[in-house]
Amino acid sequence: MEASQFKSNQYVKFCPGCGDHAICMALQKAMAEVGVPTHETVVISGIGCSSRMPHYLNTYGFNTIHGRGGAIATGVKTSHPELSVWQMTGDGDCLAIGGNHFIHEIRRNVDLNICLFNNRIYGLTKGQYSPTSPKGFVSKSSPFGTVERPFIPTELVLGARGTFFARTLDVDMPTTVNCMVQAHEHKGASVIECLVNCVIFNNGTHNWIADREMRAEHSIILKHGEKMIFGKEKDKGLALDYSQGLIPQIIVVPADDERVLTHDATMQDPTLHRMLAMMGAEGDTSLPIALGVIRDVAAESYDEAVNQQINEVRDKSKAKTFDQLTATLEQWEI
Repeated sequence: MEASQFKSNQYVKFCPGCGDHAICMALQKAMAEVGVPTHETVVISGIGCSSRMPHYLNTYGFNTIHGRGGAIATGVKTSHPELSVWQMTGDGDCLAIGGNHFIHEIRRNVDLNICLFNNRIYGLTKGQYSPTSPKGFVSKSSPFGTVERPFIPTELVLGARGTFFARTLDVDMPTTVNCMVQAHEHKGASVIECLVNCVIFNNGTHNWIADREMRAEHSIILKHGEKMIFGKEKDKGLALDYSQGLIPQIIVVPADDERVLTHDATMQDPTLHRMLAMMGAEGDTSLPIALGVIRDVAAESYDEAVNQQINEVRDKSKAKTFDQLTATLEQWEI
């Protein structure tokens, strides 16, 4: 299939320079690579700049209300498990008003592909700080700097026993497409944190990795089964240091050091995945921020379990249809 098949005829209204443009293009490319027909694909969203996405994709879609995309997406996937269901959401829509829906769709492991756009600002409502804005961030709703500590999406995902977490950057199209394809292949709740730039209200929020000259030194693209090596000259690697106490620390070592770790996205224990995903959190640049698929663990999905239960109950029941069921109940005429 071609990416053009997934483009709608709607004019894309993201601001010029917005990182959402790149994620939209990557999503169209990923859907073409996955190969699920447009009429078997559904895109659900809440409210926000990222939540306009259903309008720009030639698939079934539903632009719901603020924070409720996860509830609708869960219903769609559970009632029609044969569909490929994508949820588009942002750091405000998903982690503020929609936070409870978010953690429970992950806990349940609903087979959804969740793209969480993180620009660390409320863009559509014109520049208030969001749940991922750094402490001290000055905005229209925090003129003297927010005093709140931010959410870090990976902590919520792993805290809710998430089975898939990836992170990508709007200016890195190949990594974004690859994360989306792997998210679709994963059977369960797949969360992709998409680091995007809001050119109007929070321009340059990810510059320390978005800048081409700095990206190689400040980020590492993790690939399952490959050594954790990074740097402009591919001369650095990540290793564990056990010398500081009971809790090991990730350290940077030369790429040829025998201690350099090999990435295993399929480990059930999330300890190392959390350590990798937390690198670069809250402005710490001593370690590179991890991009790519960080966690990809097999587990039963909610929609599979629910539909299996329905079939088992139906097989044991004498009533096979709703009409047959009502016929078994007490009836009277008025």
